[in-house]
Amino acid sequence: MKMTVAATIVGLALAAAPALAQERIKLKVIGQPLATGLIQKNKEQPFFETLAQKSGLPIEVDYKPIDTLGIKDADQLRVMKAGLFEMASLRFAPISRDEPTLLGLDLVGLNPDYKTGRAVANAYIGIVDQRLQQQFGVKLLGIWPFGPQVFFCKKPIARLADIKGLKVRVYDQNLAKFVQSLGGTAVPIPFAETHQSLSLGVVDCAVTGPSSANSAGWPEVSTHYLSIGVQIALQGYGITLSTWNRFKPDQQAKLKAAFDALIGDIWKYSEELFVDASNCNIGKDPCTTVKKFNLVNVPVTQGDLEILKKSARDISYPAWAEVCDKSNSSCSVAWKKAVGPIIGFE
Repeated sequence: MKMTVAATIVGLALAAAPALAQERIKLKVIGQPLATGLIQKNKEQPFFETLAQKSGLPIEVDYKPIDTLGIKDADQLRVMKAGLFEMASLRFAPISRDEPTLLGLDLVGLNPDYKTGRAVANAYIGIVDQRLQQQFGVKLLGIWPFGPQVFFCKKPIARLADIKGLKVRVYDQNLAKFVQSLGGTAVPIPFAETHQSLSLGVVDCAVTGPSSANSAGWPEVSTHYLSIGVQIALQGYGITLSTWNRFKPDQQAKLKAAFDALIGDIWKYSEELFVDASNCNIGKDPCTTVKKFNLVNVPVTQGDLEILKKSARDISYPAWAEVCDKSNSSCSVAWKKAVGPIIGFE
């Protein structure tokens, strides 16, 4: 009898084991491109690789940078909506083609510094989250910056206005409008293809963050560096609603807390990287995070700053509002209410 009971218990335990294993939630995660550099390498990837262990949540995380997956960054929301991936490090500029509301986070001239950028992100995140949930079934877990997006040129420039007549690599429609307003030609090129495009003369200048550009070798094919931040390159972390709802309330709280900590860390790290990488690009010390080059440092003038400030009101906002309101009728009104007070825009 005892043997029978014992055998039954063992049998039930063995039968339950697969069931318990199946309760673990699998998270296939699209990461930032490897080519973008240190935030991806030192913050994002280690976070996802240790998330299960550190959070204690019943998850299995399969994290892969997007440039190893063969997926276009513009398709992130589509593949999540289709259920192919549960989470993504969302690249807002490319996916704004599917959801223009996202561009309201980072209009050209809107976020000249980290303090403003974080205030805008905090004020607008609820609106973006609601829109992504409604349209794509994706919940936004937080927003973080790569940092100010600056100019790398292979032709001599002395001020922002010298972009006139040059071909400039851009990454979204908002930046394209700005370049065109300066008399330049905007050329949309994926980040991973920009080094070659500069090398071959497909473009004369390109815009991105100083650390990402350094990691991708842009200074090898550039001569001049203008560190005026036209945007702050906000990104986000998203999870499909169907996956989010599989977690119990206390588990959701733990997951959100983990992402809040990561995002706070990235905001701080991004600012440190910006200062150090800018030094590295122009051959100045201290330079500890990336490779030292010797680009010509083009000083930012008051005239440059005035051009940027004016562009937010006269170019970026009207152009974006017209497009966004066509797909989301409350877009510009909601933006003015949330973001307007931060920048004195009524």
